Amino acid sequence: MKKHVWLLVLFTISIVNAQDKNTKKAKDTIIKTEVVKVITSYVPKITDAFKIKEKPTITHTKETEKKKLDYQIFSVPVASTFIPKSGALKKISLGKRERLYDNYISAGFGNIVSPFIETYIRKSMNRDSESGVYAKLLLSLDPVENTKLSSTYYNLDIDLYHQQVQRYFVWEAGLNLERNKYNWYGLPTNIDFTNGTIDAIEEAQTYGYYNLYGKINFDDSYIDTANGSVSFFSDAFSSSEFNIDAAVNFNFPLEGIHRNLNDLLLKTSVNFLGGKFANAYESQNEIKYSFLTLGVNPYYKFNIKDLSIKLGGKGYFSMDIEKTVNHFLLYPDVEISYPIVKDFANIFIGATGGLKNNTYKNYSDNNPYVSPTLDVTQTNEKYNAFGGIKGKMSQQFSYNFKASYSDIEDRPFYTLNYSKSDGKKSTGSNGFILNGYEFGNSFRVIYNDTKLISFFGEVAFEGIKNLTVGANLEFNKFTLENQLHPWNEPKIKGELFGSYKVDKWYAGANLFFVGERKGVQYDGITPSPFTTVNLKSYIDINFNGGYHFHDDFSVFLNLKNVLNNNYQQYTNFGVQGFQALGGITWKFDSLF
Repeated sequence: MKKHVWLLVLFTISIVNAQDKNTKKAKDTIIKTEVVKVITSYVPKITDAFKIKEKPTITHTKETEKKKLDYQIFSVPVASTFIPKSGALKKISLGKRERLYDNYISAGFGNIVSPFIETYIRKSMNRDSESGVYAKLLLSLDPVENTKLSSTYYNLDIDLYHQQVQRYFVWEAGLNLERNKYNWYGLPTNIDFTNGTIDAIEEAQTYGYYNLYGKINFDDSYIDTANGSVSFFSDAFSSSEFNIDAAVNFNFPLEGIHRNLNDLLLKTSVNFLGGKFANAYESQNEIKYSFLTLGVNPYYKFNIKDLSIKLGGKGYFSMDIEKTVNHFLLYPDVEISYPIVKDFANIFIGATGGLKNNTYKNYSDNNPYVSPTLDVTQTNEKYNAFGGIKGKMSQQFSYNFKASYSDIEDRPFYTLNYSKSDGKKSTGSNGFILNGYEFGNSFRVIYNDTKLISFFGEVAFEGIKNLTVGANLEFNKFTLENQLHPWNEPKIKGELFGSYKVDKWYAGANLFFVGERKGVQYDGITPSPFTTVNLKSYIDINFNGGYHFHDDFSVFLNLKNVLNNNYQQYTNFGVQGFQALGGITWKFDSLF
């Protein structure tokens, strides 16, 4: 019995042990998940590394040990008269800094009933835009002595503009207005005009100019600048002229080809000029002219050591619309310069040329006594070869000398029109009353192929404090194809100039010299025959000066033709004698 009891106990214990093993095995097969928290990553530091000592201990051997030097100084007295003197810093006198103002108004009056006013007013809308107006008026009542006709004139100029700064460019637009009046007072001296004829002459001429313009300057762009204008010019005799002009300058970088290449520059232009005159001088036929001109001017500048080189060319396509004639013209645009003495002497040579648009506006600006019966055409400068030297002898003295030779086709010259009146009548052969410019008192424009040799020199000196003086001289030699002389053009002309400013005073002076010129005098009331007359050389001295009572208020005085010389600027047209004009100038920041 006991035996069976023990077998039962052993069997029970074996079963319990087997279950306990299976339970442990099941627990061991379960995968547990845990969260690992990373507090920080390891960042090594220089201080963690082992450093070598900056001053290691070096033990010298007997052979490398430095020997100790023993020396003595033997002082010997030397006779000397040098006495040290304490120095002081020397200051550079920059003078009082002049305050600048945004606006000003000047007004004055001259000795020959000559009122004068000039003003400039600007207003900034914000830091990126501004608008302004400039205006000038000068009037002189019959200033030329001993003339049978009135010599009164006035000039009025008004310029309105607005400028705006954008992110990538700056643009400006404006309107320029001009109104000028002159009189054809230069009657020929070899014709005796009666009082009745003189009273019948209406010698006044009035010019009007209206110009709408705009321009854009780009930042960091292939287009550098772009500008354009539309203008209209007219006079009192129904003459009119339209001028539409546009120009764009490009800047092409060549770094993509080679990193050492400079930019290639390209200038382009388009111009249309059209105008008409009511009649010609010798007939009642209307004169018309119109030109369309396209221009391109690529050039490249680079240096080879000290040698500066400009290589380029000009090309124009010109269309004479009235005559149905087209021209394609090419010109060089080359210049080479080299400093033979760096910063002191720089020699240069080059060649250029170009096509120039002559306009009625330009002719009347140069000579306001032209008749409204002109023949307007273009001038072709086939080439202009030049060379010279320029530089500085010191920081105070600079110079520039240049010589050139040019071949010019259709260069303009001013010469007198013949008189249609014998002095006793004011009507022409056709019975019509003569215009105010048909009494031998106006100029026409003639063209001639010309070869011109020119020499020009200029020097300036600024070595004396607050004083600047200089001079220039020009000599021209004309070789004409058809004309006898370069009418009303001097062979030599020059100028001496200087300015001085100290504290509240300032002064300036100009001396002009113009050499002898040639003119024509008609023997009768026909264009031929005529006699060549000499126009004497002359010197004209002018002074100007003023005094600043305050930064914003000053007075001025201008003296012209101080020697009171009675010379002729153009044939039969004398000039004003001694002139004095004084006035005041007020500067200010803003009126509103």
